Amino acid sequence: LTPRWPLPLFSSMPDKATDPSIPEENWECIQRFCDQVNANPEGSSLAPRLLAHKIQSPQEMEALHALTVLEMCVNNCGERFHSEVAKFRFLNELIKVLSPKYFGSWSSEKVKSRVIEIMFSWTVWFPQEVKIRDAYQMLKKQGLVKQDPKLLEDKILPPPSPRPKNSIFDVDEEKSKLLARLLKSSHPEDLQAANRLIKSMIKEEQEKSAKVSKRLNTLDDVRESVRLLEELLVQYRQLGHARPAPDGLCFLPQGLSEHCEKLRPLLFRLASETVDNDEALAEILQANDQLTQALGSYKQTVLGHDQDSRLQ
Repeated sequence: LTPRWPLPLFSSMPDKATDPSIPEENWECIQRFCDQVNANPEGSSLAPRLLAHKIQSPQEMEALHALTVLEMCVNNCGERFHSEVAKFRFLNELIKVLSPKYFGSWSSEKVKSRVIEIMFSWTVWFPQEVKIRDAYQMLKKQGLVKQDPKLLEDKILPPPSPRPKNSIFDVDEEKSKLLARLLKSSHPEDLQAANRLIKSMIKEEQEKSAKVSKRLNTLDDVRESVRLLEELLVQYRQLGHARPAPDGLCFLPQGLSEHCEKLRPLLFRLASETVDNDEALAEILQANDQLTQALGSYKQTVLGHDQDSRLQ
């Protein structure tokens, strides 16, 4: 079987980009959705279907956001996407928003106006797409479009947030170029190779994220353990030197110190895996210094005090 794109991940992207609870457009999510469409061999056929469902939403804000995403995809996702939205199958989904036989009876006027504006703009920008022109003319004959909307020549969508520099499609320049070349090919074997490459890049990113998560969790563990050990040592000094320290108080620093000792090899391992990240390596070395100081204080305060008590 041909490796498939993780469709649940792709299909969840419109939910974030069209979230009706957010009044303003989420340009970062919209750009990520466009990137997914471009990276996914089936993106151009899947995305219009996903967006059509959102455009037909009874929630006005969700429908308006979906129309903005649609415009961005038209601007950024190339000829394959253009050819999909120019098919009657998709155009009919837009027409349903205007038609009283379908969703026109409860779609807001703002949503209807945007749909009409988008369809008319396509007749101007893509004069070669006969189906778009025919669909728009049919709306005029049915009286659903009274007059052509005015298109503002200076209307430009706000620029999307730049993609993070550590995006899986940007980190390895050679792989990114290879992926772009494979996706442009019309040969099935090249698209299969693109699928395999995408899956391997995602796997690498997941492994990298797992390492980062492990490092952060270990550093948090070190800091919390050091803090608790230092607090217990303060109590031990206050009670232990005045009279024999309670057994429970002796046990707690001992248990924490044993846990801290187990953290030391983890820090050394993390340091060896993080030599290419100066900032992360500095954090690990700082945590190791704090751990070493806390363990030294424990040995001096608890073990040294116990030894002095036995000598007396």
